[in-house]
Amino acid sequence: MIKSKSTRLGDWVIAAFCFLVILVCLLPLVNVLARSLSSSEALIRGEVTLWPKGLNYESYKLVFNDSKYIWSLGWTAILTFICTLVSMVMTTICAYPLTYDNLKGRKVINTLIIFTMYFNAGTIPNYLLLKDLDLINNPLVLIIPSCLSVFNMIIMRSFLYGIPESLRESAEIDGAGPVRTLFSIYLPLSTSVIATLSLFYAVGRWNGFSDALMYMGNRKYYPIQLLLYNIINNVSSIEVSAQDGFNKPGLSDGLKAATVMFATVPILLVYPWLQRYFIAGVTIGAVKG
Repeated sequence: MIKSKSTRLGDWVIAAFCFLVILVCLLPLVNVLARSLSSSEALIRGEVTLWPKGLNYESYKLVFNDSKYIWSLGWTAILTFICTLVSMVMTTICAYPLTYDNLKGRKVINTLIIFTMYFNAGTIPNYLLLKDLDLINNPLVLIIPSCLSVFNMIIMRSFLYGIPESLRESAEIDGAGPVRTLFSIYLPLSTSVIATLSLFYAVGRWNGFSDALMYMGNRKYYPIQLLLYNIINNVSSIEVSAQDGFNKPGLSDGLKAATVMFATVPILLVYPWLQRYFIAGVTIGAVKG
């Protein structure tokens, strides 16, 4: 089909807009990369923009030679994997029963779950609750309180609800119970939504630091983002400088940039593997059949 001139012009406008959005998202990362590879003299003079000045790998050497950074990255990777797995299990077992129209109290359960999206007890009551449960300074405090997102559960429920009920009825005729139906029918057909929500949970946990900041006092269990937060906000402190590796004058800016790249690149590498599932998952409900 031959496109009209107005249609082609519209395509070019959309393409130009997308290109500008990509630049807005990409240029800050390029600037951080350039700063991490530049000499301290160039950084002090403010000469670094999008290309390194006075190529220097000293900041990365400090990061990779410091066991604190390596341990924090490894711990964050383990924590992200566990949180994603637990969250997906919780999301699935919460969403799946709500697809049954004959579930008693289904509307009440839905209302109570959605209520928690808009109202919560607040920071202080949450802290007191976690303290009473002996979760303060416990690694489980980074897993249990955030193991279920109501928003993600609603997405999962909507996807499962869209699977033809005839498939479930066929499985039930063959003698399959709810659990067998879930593993044999629903989960194999839900690859896209599972991958999408797993990415949401993984990115949220990888980038999260506020819960660790409030509930975790043991530096051993600091996720990489909290370590980065402390570095950026306390670089002028002599005590923190000694603890976090700023013992060489003129390296602080480059080291901060190198740490940002160190904490950002791993999660960026995950997306290409889930891209095709992610595109299918985010369009859930866009087309009704």
